[in-house]
Amino acid sequence: MQRPLMVLILAWLGCSPAHASPADTLRRIRDPQGGLIVIAHRGCHEAAPLHHLGATPENSPAALRQCVALGADVMETDVRRSRDGHLVIMHDDRVDRTTDGSGRVADLSLAQLKALRLRQDEGGAAAPLTDQRIATLDELLALAKDRIVLNLDVKDAIYGEVVDAVRRAGAQDRVIVKTFAGIASVPLAAIPPYDRVPFAVIPITADPDAADVPQIVERQMNGNVKPLAVELPLLPLATLPLVMDRAKAMAAPIWVNTLFNGFVTGMGGDPEARRDPDGVWGRLADMGVRLIQTDAVEALVLYRAERHHR
Repeated sequence: MQRPLMVLILAWLGCSPAHASPADTLRRIRDPQGGLIVIAHRGCHEAAPLHHLGATPENSPAALRQCVALGADVMETDVRRSRDGHLVIMHDDRVDRTTDGSGRVADLSLAQLKALRLRQDEGGAAAPLTDQRIATLDELLALAKDRIVLNLDVKDAIYGEVVDAVRRAGAQDRVIVKTFAGIASVPLAAIPPYDRVPFAVIPITADPDAADVPQIVERQMNGNVKPLAVELPLLPLATLPLVMDRAKAMAAPIWVNTLFNGFVTGMGGDPEARRDPDGVWGRLADMGVRLIQTDAVEALVLYRAERHHR
């Protein structure tokens, strides 16, 4: 990147531009000309040195605030149910990795969960403890209002309860609920509870080449009511052009994860994208992918600004 361009982008990052509203983000996702959508995996938990921000606990209120500060469009987060029926934000089925406690989320009451302290970043026994606590879904929905779209990855068989909570919060225009569909699944967009909120569908494939994913995309996007987006499972690079051709024909926004080693095998993931963003994020965008989920949020936001400038 040329020095004058880097200076321009760093100056832009140092400003505090008005963040797009969640409703505008959903509109951009639907719009084929809506540009790259940055999705923060479990919130913005990594340090953001260009913004002089340290790490935050994954899936925490602090991670949401950091996403807003960085200019992420969507915060992906995870929902489980406590022993006493409260919907709480936690990825693992146990609290051991991310808190100073131990045990299964489903075996602990909300009061027990709230007594725990979250560990920094992705957690682990060596990660420092913070002042952040496990949030409820209601709390995170309230914090996200007018600030950012939440993508809800529902970890238990509680889709109806999650959708009810979203509707009670009046958050139908600022969430994306995630679900799964296989080659034999009926189109989900028109049936309860998926007809009540925006949702993204993840194809389930048993094919090692994911050759049935284009057909799943077509089946789920075929109707008057459609999913907001399709989040691709792990698939080979050779299959991606076939998926993108079908997605273009069906006007389906495609979401790809560059987490870890990347969900498109042979292309690389976040580590490669940090070194060569054009080779990973740019290549995906050139193929028509517009929604990218990453742990490297600051780097992707910076790359989007640089790509837009070019």
